[in-house]
Amino acid sequence: MFEKIFKLSEHGTNVKTEIIAGLTTFLTMAYIIFVNPAILADAGMDHGAVFVATCLAAAIGCFIMGFVANYPIAQAPGMGLNAFFTYAVVLGMGYTWQVALAAVFVSGLLFILLSVFKIREWIIHSIPLSLRTGISAGIGLFLAFIALKNAGIVVDNPATLVSLGAITSVPAVLASVGFFLTIALVNREVKGAVMIAILAVTGLGLVFGDVQWAGVMSAPPSIAPTFLQLDFSAVFEVGMISVVFAFLFVDLFDTAGTLVGVTQKAGLMDSDGKIPRLSKALLADSTATSVGALLGTSNTTSYIESVSGVAAGGRTGLTAVVVGILFLLALFFSPLAGMIPAYATAGALFYVAILMLSGLANIDWRDLTEAAPVVVTCLVMPLTFSIAEGISLGFIAYAAIKLCSGKCRDVSLSVWVMSVIFIIKYMVA
Repeated sequence: MFEKIFKLSEHGTNVKTEIIAGLTTFLTMAYIIFVNPAILADAGMDHGAVFVATCLAAAIGCFIMGFVANYPIAQAPGMGLNAFFTYAVVLGMGYTWQVALAAVFVSGLLFILLSVFKIREWIIHSIPLSLRTGISAGIGLFLAFIALKNAGIVVDNPATLVSLGAITSVPAVLASVGFFLTIALVNREVKGAVMIAILAVTGLGLVFGDVQWAGVMSAPPSIAPTFLQLDFSAVFEVGMISVVFAFLFVDLFDTAGTLVGVTQKAGLMDSDGKIPRLSKALLADSTATSVGALLGTSNTTSYIESVSGVAAGGRTGLTAVVVGILFLLALFFSPLAGMIPAYATAGALFYVAILMLSGLANIDWRDLTEAAPVVVTCLVMPLTFSIAEGISLGFIAYAAIKLCSGKCRDVSLSVWVMSVIFIIKYMVA
């Protein structure tokens, strides 16, 4: 049966190898079942319900990717997108989390349409690499800022906006320990490094009396508080246009980069350097986002941590299916997830930030017309606490700088259109 569905021998693998690869991938990305509920809970969502929605959305995304696209690529609610959901859309712009879920759902539907009509590839190729890199790096800085805030290392200051917090406090010290431990374990190629660090910091929190023991396993909590709680009343307002586009674009670039990176590492690209069954892989991602919104979580996307499973020998969708099964089993560990304090996940956020900032090495810093918009995008996101504003001003800056520099031909039609839309948004806001 496995041979017929996943074509194991054709890809030079077997069931045992795929199971090991799936377990490896799951261990490297399982931190999301702790981090995602913690972040979305700040938006006022029920922690237990988000935990269930996270596991179910991840499992559904993995099953679709595995059975339909037959790729060893795991899916789960995306880092960065969950932070944007909570700290920018809900806490920053003042929308309810129900409206934010509706925006995620709409972005997923647009995602599906773009995938079905093959417009998505055109968008990806027409938006310059520098802007795509700037968006990813900006989200990295945004996550780093949130990590420092959650740890109490950076606090608000009426005179200087921000300043150094009490770095000798238990949360700050343990968050730092978690970050150092994460980097050390990842550097030693320890499987499940991020999750180990989160659990270790939580354990230290228990020792110091800062965390209360709640148990490890139980029946899954109810998903009712978030299930089908979408509110479409404000989704089509002018102010929400940039939000929907932000969800769409970040998911778009994140998935595209992951698909290229994982398939290249696995040797699954064809002789022309193209990805076979790309439309199916894209459809899996976009469908999972819409389903995840219905369940009660932010955008579901492909995880670059899937590379770890590929390195362990994973080559087919069976790897992704194994990851999906493990996410379903994780449903019974909700008490453990509920104990995780915000500072325990700060190290994981900072680690992900480092990964997202690494793309800046590919920017041509000698060309100021390319570098300047990247800097604008990167700095605006954390300083305005909004991924959407960073994307908007990044697009406008790119178009304006190229226009003033006499390099209009470098700007694609899609960038001109998006820049005009964002300018209109600011004018009518």
